[in-house]
Parts: sequence; C-alpha cells; structure tokens
Amino acid sequence: MAKEYEIGMLWVEGPLSYVEVLCAQSFVDAGHHVKLYHYGPIENVPQGVELVHGDEVLKIDRFIQHGRTGSLALFSDVFRYHLLKQQDRMIWADLDAYCVKRFETDTGHFFGWESSKHINGGVLGLPSDSNALGQLLEMSEDEYGIPEWYSEGAKSELQKLKDAGTPRHVSEMTWGVWGPQAVTHYLQKTGEAKYAFPVEGLYPVGFRYRRQLVRTVMSNKVEEVIKDQTYSIHFYGRRVRELLFDIGGNPEPASYLDMLLKRHDIDTEKAPVFSREQKTAKANEEDKVPTTATSEKKMAKAIPPMVALGAGGENLTDLADRYGSDKGSSKHRYTELYHMLLHPYRRRKINFLEMGLLIGGPEVGGNIDRKTADLPSVRMWLEYFPKANIHGLDISDFSWFKHERFTFHRCDMDDRENIATAASGISPIPDIVLDDASHASHHQQNAFLEIFPRMASGGLYIIEDLRWQPEEYEKKGITKTSALFRSFLNKRSFTHSDMAVAEEFNALIPQISGCIIEPVRYQKGRRDQVLVVHKC
Repeated sequence: MAKEYEIGMLWVEGPLSYVEVLCAQSFVDAGHHVKLYHYGPIENVPQGVELVHGDEVLKIDRFIQHGRTGSLALFSDVFRYHLLKQQDRMIWADLDAYCVKRFETDTGHFFGWESSKHINGGVLGLPSDSNALGQLLEMSEDEYGIPEWYSEGAKSELQKLKDAGTPRHVSEMTWGVWGPQAVTHYLQKTGEAKYAFPVEGLYPVGFRYRRQLVRTVMSNKVEEVIKDQTYSIHFYGRRVRELLFDIGGNPEPASYLDMLLKRHDIDTEKAPVFSREQKTAKANEEDKVPTTATSEKKMAKAIPPMVALGAGGENLTDLADRYGSDKGSSKHRYTELYHMLLHPYRRRKINFLEMGLLIGGPEVGGNIDRKTADLPSVRMWLEYFPKANIHGLDISDFSWFKHERFTFHRCDMDDRENIATAASGISPIPDIVLDDASHASHHQQNAFLEIFPRMASGGLYIIEDLRWQPEEYEKKGITKTSALFRSFLNKRSFTHSDMAVAEEFNALIPQISGCIIEPVRYQKGRRDQVLVVHKC
C-alpha cells in the first residue's frame, strides 16, 4: 500500500504571486499536507499550508546564487536534498509545480523525465537511504568541486584552474549543474532512474511551449498532452510570471491557466504578478534574496541611487529607475553604458529613434493590438534629451502618446519595405538609433540595413538583447546578430548564413568607423548582450 506523503516547498522571502498561490493550493486541494519553508517574511500563503522556518532543515549564513542570473536555484537544490534526507515521507515540489492529482509512490521515488536527455528535480521524491540522494548531498558539500559527468576536456580545464589556485565556483558553472544535471547523472549512475515517470508524468508542457498555458487559442493544446498518468504540470515560474506581466498581468480569458485559477478560486488581484522593476522595489523578490542573507546584501540595499543633479543633469540610470524602464539598474543596466556614450548629445537638438517601445508585444505572445497605458523609456528619453526630437517605432499602436517632441511610426519589422518607409518619414535623419524591438535576428538585421545608411554622420546605432531571440519570429539557421558583428570585429568582414545578406552588410563597411559588443551586465565571460556601432 502506498504511503501518505507530505509536500515540501521553499520560498525564501517575499509575497507569493497568484502563480505560486495556485500551485500550493492545488496540493492542499488534492489532500496533501503542505509545508512551505521560508527564511524571511512571506505573504499570500493559502489557508491549509503550514509555514516552517528553513532553519529546521538547513541553517546557513549565506545563500548560493547563480552568477549569470542571480537566481537562488543552487541553494534550493541543496535545500531539497537535505529535506529529503531528513523527512522520509516527503516529496519536494517547486512552487511552480501544479498538482493534477494526488502524489503516490510505493518506493519513495517520485520524479520524471523532462526531455529525452534529462530528469528534472522540480518534483523530487527519494527515500532517505537513496544512494543517489547520498551522492547528491556529498557533491553539494564542495562548492568548487568538478562535476564527474563533465567531459574529460572540461574536467581537465577545471582541474587546471584548481591547480593554479583559482578554482571555478559552482555559481559560475552552467545552469542546473547541481539541479537537473546532477539529478540525472546520479539517478542513472545508481540505477534509480528506472523509477522516473515519462515526460507526460510531471512535465507534459515543456519549457518551449510554456506560452500555451496562458494563451486562449492554445488551451486545447495543453489539454491534449494531459494524460491519465499526469501528476503535475510545471509552470516555469520566473519565465511564466514575466510572460504574464508582459501581457497585462493576467492570463488570457479561457486559457488553461485561467481555467485552473477559477477551479481553485484564486483571486489574482490579491497576489499580483510583479514586473521586474516592481520586484526590485520590493527587496529583490524576483530572486527571493532575503534581507538577512549577508551583510554584503544589506550594504548593497543601503546604497543610495546615483543621483547627480549638477550641470550634467540627472544620471540616466536614475531616470530609468524612476520611470520603470528595464534598461536601468533593476535588470539590464544598459543605461550605465548609454550615459557614458550619450551624455555629449544631451543638450543638443538631435533626432533619436527607438524601435520597440514596450515589452509585451507579439514577440512574447502578446496581441499586436494590445492595450497600452505607458511608455517608460520614451518618457525617460524626453527628459534626458530636453532638446531632442524623439521618434518611436513599434508594431503596436502608441499614437495615443502625445508630446510636442515625440512622433510615433507604426511598423512591422518583418517587412523591409515597411521599415524603409518608416525610416524615410524621420526628418531630419536620426543621430541615434536604438533597436529594442522583437529581438529576432532577421528583424535586427533588416532594420540595420535599412536605417543605418540613413543615419547622420557621427551617429550611434545600438541593438539590445543580442542573447535572446523570440521563438515566434526567429528563423531556423539564421546567423545571430551578435555572431554577425563578431565576424566583423574578428576579420573586418561580415559572415552570414545568407550570402546576399553578408554582401549587403559588407557594402556598409566604409560607413562603419567601429563597433563594440558588451556582455550581460558588462561582466567578462557572459554572453553578448548589447551592440554599439559608430557611423563614419
């Protein structure tokens, strides 16, 4: 007879959004006793969920964060292994796991394949005497350990660093190194992988298809993959929360997520999904970093904004944060670079063009004709450049925004002729162009080929978010924009999968005095993120 299992979850600190509320409530409604572990104040906890301080499982003096993303997933991985070792009738569930039906197991093993290559630990049940669990705990004791599943070449490189006295910390390794990578390796090594559910057991809606959960027209696709043997659906919390905020804060009516919220009587207004900027304002809730984590974190939170109201005017980063733009300190930090580059233009009467005016468009599954109510970056630019004419280009309609120095141009970046028409309507020609539109590689390249030749001499052309391309638009096999300009930097000629495109870019070389590519948050070793090209 199957044992009765409790469900263990972790939310380090801060309010739950309705996504987490729904997931916790689903386990309660399925008849499970749910323990929600935490290390700081927590809000919006559903009735029936028991709050337990994390010290009962793991007392710590610091929280391990992933270097590239700042996520606490590494700490969460370690926490669940200790919890399962201590509690023999406990199944771990991330707070973005929705319970379709009551969890049951005869052996204590409860986990599943997320793909044909790896087992995810988002839902994880292991008996306390599990050989795999013991090895996971042993592995996580060494933050500078070399993963035994890495290739011989990768292990050799890490060993060289270790021998030189500069070992690589786990936070600087690839995402999931202590999570899915380690779980898959040790379960296969010990033979316990034989207990894993097939994909439809716990991860029927894969990461690539997460938008199906919030879109009305795709609700039937979700229902098609939910089988009798499905125990759980993974919501990919941070990514789905971002998607929800981008489309207005709630799932589309009659979408699968909307149906689940109604089924469990969840009030989305009582536990809203926050934007990145709002989360930062609420003590970094997105990454769930507690205010008591370390003295270093406390000091970081106490640092005042970089307001400098001298002759140079207010710092661009502070303007971005004030207006709620993701270009500021809360996310990308692009404004740190832009302030250095653009300050000489600040008091000049220039023409400034920004393409892509607000997140939440079709590039993330939003409606082209979505309702919009703000233009944070445009407001920021209007204040930063008090004499400039600001032009905005977007596939959605922002003609409602009225300002004597702002002109809106509606444009489809998939259509070069449409881009050319819009660009020809900008007079005088632009001095500065900033591409923050769909981020699809061919859209970025279409725009550059049409607009860069029309720019003023001495101007700057900027392309943001080189490392992310939307599934809806990105063409298979196309050369990424970052790789395209890397080829120019390496050999002063452009290489592209499409020879015709390469020829067009190479024809522009006499107009390019130089370019720079900066990595994410300007940190060496991270991926390309922002490109700046100077016009001769």
